[in-house]
Amino acid sequence: MKLANVNGRATVVSDAGGIDVERASSGRFGPDPQTLFERWADVRAWADGLAATAHGSAEPIDDAMLGSPVPRPAQVFGIGLNYRQHAAETGATLPSIPATFTKFPTCITGPFSDVELPSGNVDWEVELVVVIGAQAYRVVAEDAWNHVAGLTVGQDLSERVVQMAAGGQFSLGKSYPGFAPIGPWLVSPDEFTDPDDLELSCDIDGEQVQNSRTSDMVFNVSQLIAELSAVLALVPGDVIFTGTPAGVGVARKPPRFLQAGEVLTSSIEGIGTIRNRCVAPT
Repeated sequence: MKLANVNGRATVVSDAGGIDVERASSGRFGPDPQTLFERWADVRAWADGLAATAHGSAEPIDDAMLGSPVPRPAQVFGIGLNYRQHAAETGATLPSIPATFTKFPTCITGPFSDVELPSGNVDWEVELVVVIGAQAYRVVAEDAWNHVAGLTVGQDLSERVVQMAAGGQFSLGKSYPGFAPIGPWLVSPDEFTDPDDLELSCDIDGEQVQNSRTSDMVFNVSQLIAELSAVLALVPGDVIFTGTPAGVGVARKPPRFLQAGEVLTSSIEGIGTIRNRCVAPT
């Protein structure tokens, strides 16, 4: 199943186009994508049984109308130093437990939205994003995927000066407006041959700056959910940015940061591509 947010309305993505959830379900489910995660098992069962007549009502999806498939999560987690090669490029020791921070939910934006750069110190970080579909508290790793609604593409944009100030302000430095583009849609785990081994990449104006596989993670998705849920409950619709691979700008010599006018393109195998144009402050 693929779920998109088309102009604020939950939409199942099919080969024929987008199917409006509220209309196709005759009002059984509402139009708001965020509310579907509270009833995710029912939504999945209904979507899996969509009749051919519903596919006949599919309409083309305009990229410009796509918003984040998870527009208002209660909690947004970020994981630092979760790729072996990324830890190596920064000279950091591999963590023994997930290095966890938060991104404030107001930073979430759509997969093709412009992103305003507050300074000349904004870095890119392509990431696999996990969305929770069933409450997870004290979940063992072997059961973790049963609590996942789906996977999507994300950018954990970071203002590095603010991030590193005052001993480390990760949450502030990573939460400017638009610093969490997510999309283009959510893909359920059953759509992947191996959801723990996906290629991900990032380009700036066509120049590849990151390319890796999620199998390079220090802590995979199951381990992250187990570690986080050992401390607090993950609720339906929560978002986990699972970490970025090597190739970030701050680790380059000299460091390189995003500039107004550049287009940041982020892709993950089996999910799709998001594209965000960087713009100067207004």
